[in-house]
Amino acid sequence: MAYDTPSTMKPEEVAAFMVQAGVKKHRDRYESVFIKAFMAGAMLSFGGLLSQVLQGGAAGLTASNPGIVKVLGGFVFPCPLTDYRIVLQGQELLTSNMMVFPMAVAKRAVPWWSLPLNWLIVFFGNLAGSLFFAAILVHYSGIVSADPYASFIKTFAIHKAHDPQWHQIFLRGIGCNWLVSIAVWVFAIWIPIWIFVACGFDHVVANMFSVPLGIMFGAPLTVNQYIKKSLIAALLGNIVGALLVAGPAIYFYLWDNDGGLGMAETGEVMNESSISSTHGEKERRE
Repeated sequence: MAYDTPSTMKPEEVAAFMVQAGVKKHRDRYESVFIKAFMAGAMLSFGGLLSQVLQGGAAGLTASNPGIVKVLGGFVFPCPLTDYRIVLQGQELLTSNMMVFPMAVAKRAVPWWSLPLNWLIVFFGNLAGSLFFAAILVHYSGIVSADPYASFIKTFAIHKAHDPQWHQIFLRGIGCNWLVSIAVWVFAIWIPIWIFVACGFDHVVANMFSVPLGIMFGAPLTVNQYIKKSLIAALLGNIVGALLVAGPAIYFYLWDNDGGLGMAETGEVMNESSISSTHGEKERRE
């Protein structure tokens, strides 16, 4: 979806806008959703690659000041190209949809089955885009096949998907998507994403690039181990993290107010003017 609405909107207007975005996603063609998800997976991988190049190439700085390297790696991850393509141009990213669709379903703006269907399509679209980027544009292109980059990529995959316990990855997933959902909510993408990468939280889609890439480079990790331990734990944690933003938003801003929303199946969908008029009338009454 295109997040082109001004960031000066009031919280209840942003909440209504998110529900409207869910309606638009529900109405989109399935193949369109998949293609947008594929592109989002690939675009997110650009940021992941840049972060790994910076961290992998800073071995000396890592030895003397590892915290700075993590902060710098987190800083470059949400690069302008990634932000623009995924958020501003309406690509489909699973982690943001984990916030948008529960809000739309809770307000009965879309049918319940739209949530698992969208998440399923976007999950495999993000996965396909991430694997395409990792295999074709990184591994087979040979751009980071030499050390110190190759060694760092393998070590990074082990630190992400092998060393932590299942519950640790799950909890890191919660922290990650709490921050990502805040980034989408306030339209200030860079800082919350910078924080989650620098702190080492787990983003299920970002890991779809970094962990398989490490396996391709020979990290002692199997696909089965990655799926059972890392992917599932991060996925579930990300869902909980998104709900920690979506739930309070519904309770505080949409509990007794539909924001002009109607059922998507009947075509009674709000537009930006209806948001303004609805909240304008509310302010005049108050």
